[in-house]
Amino acid sequence: MAVGVWISLGLYFLLMLAIGFYAMRQATSSSQQYLLADRGLNPAVAALSAGASDMSGWLLLGLPGAIFIAGLQEAWIGIGLWCGALVNWIVVAPRLREQTERYDNALTIPAFLASRFPTRAMALRVVSAVVIVVFFVVYTASGLVAGGKLFDMAFSGLFNIGGLSDYQTGVWLTLIIVLIYTSVGGFLAVSLTDFVQGCIMMLALVIMPVVVLYGQGGGGLAQATETLSSITEPAGYLSWTQGLTFVAWLSAVAWGLGYFGQPHIIVRFMAVRSVKDVPAARNIGMAWMFISLFGAIAMAVFGRAYAIRNGLEIQDPETIFIVLANLLFHPLITGFLYAALLAAVMSTISSQLLVSSSSLVEDCYRLFLNKEATEKQSVNVGRISVVAVGIVAAIIARNPDSEVLTLVSHAWAGFGAAFGPLVILALTWRRMSGAGAVAGLLAGAVTVIIWIGMGWNNSFLGGDGVYEIIPGFIVSWIAIYAVSLMTQSQGEFRAVESA
Repeated sequence: MAVGVWISLGLYFLLMLAIGFYAMRQATSSSQQYLLADRGLNPAVAALSAGASDMSGWLLLGLPGAIFIAGLQEAWIGIGLWCGALVNWIVVAPRLREQTERYDNALTIPAFLASRFPTRAMALRVVSAVVIVVFFVVYTASGLVAGGKLFDMAFSGLFNIGGLSDYQTGVWLTLIIVLIYTSVGGFLAVSLTDFVQGCIMMLALVIMPVVVLYGQGGGGLAQATETLSSITEPAGYLSWTQGLTFVAWLSAVAWGLGYFGQPHIIVRFMAVRSVKDVPAARNIGMAWMFISLFGAIAMAVFGRAYAIRNGLEIQDPETIFIVLANLLFHPLITGFLYAALLAAVMSTISSQLLVSSSSLVEDCYRLFLNKEATEKQSVNVGRISVVAVGIVAAIIARNPDSEVLTLVSHAWAGFGAAFGPLVILALTWRRMSGAGAVAGLLAGAVTVIIWIGMGWNNSFLGGDGVYEIIPGFIVSWIAIYAVSLMTQSQGEFRAVESA
């Protein structure tokens, strides 16, 4: 491996660790500082932190891999996500920022729900904490799979440590770096590293498509279009709609529904400096997301043309970014691109670990084990929880044949269905009851699990599979509405006030 790659990666790792130890000195003396950075994020940091923690290795591996195989039809996922994120910033962000502070200064989503519906406080905190930890273990595993694939492809034969394969070593090394800066620096470290990582990711996704198209062997836009137009499998590679059924299209754009229920994303809304800063954060975040998604789509499409023109055999389409980084760039730039991939992976893992930790501390430890816990004890238990969740996720990620997009899709659907309708209605519908909140949370999570277990996400009634977030979201919404109307009373809920 060229020295330049090691230099770039080394500088990246040192920067992440430096931010972590800086944050440890600035914002880890209390639970509010450790879990929400004292609600003091400026708009740019909040926006890129939300975006980077959202996109993960899915942006550089999962989505490009799907588009590389199937063409622009898979890009509907990105369009659905962008639209969902925009609505999330408009509807959820300002209300959640205001209401979580007003309702007992809630530091976690379960704590907010408990304060919003005090008659069902215990059930909401326990059930939502369980859902968060279970689905985040799977979600975190998807990020570790991405890190393992990078090491397996890029550093083959260099990291056979203690009998572990390159892939397994990559999983554990990725986790260790994230654990260090997340556990010592808390939410501030996660948010600041997310900001830096978001900038790296966007820059990489601007550079990569341009070089693939116009660099050596690229041939330019006209030749790339001609090459892609000749693809027969699948037919209509450059078409957004050819052969696309309504169910398949709906399953793709329905990814956008997931945004409303992703704890690691909406927690950024809780930490932004003020409600007045939300519009600025929204504009920054949506611009970043547009550029990054466009770059990922372009990289996948032009990467397919490059592979055909140059006779490349891509065994795992999800590694197209890694393959192109190796072939087309100077080692220093290749190292930077590897850092971009690790940034995408690590930004999401760190956010997920911290949210899981916050639920374990605030909704389990302080609720059942030590109600009189000091701030120092809570922070230390939070650090232990971060490590524990990470280790379980690494064990799940040990299979090198795992697909990043598949793991992400399951966890994304689980959160979107369980928490999406719950969060939206809790913030906007004053007639919602605590019993309805519990019913919706359980109905959404269980529906997703059953749908996946029955295989209906792959094939439903003999046709295309239906993405599990769609039935889960619908069932959850209906359950909340129906049970709330049956159980509401003047004393059962606290009124919602507009943000």
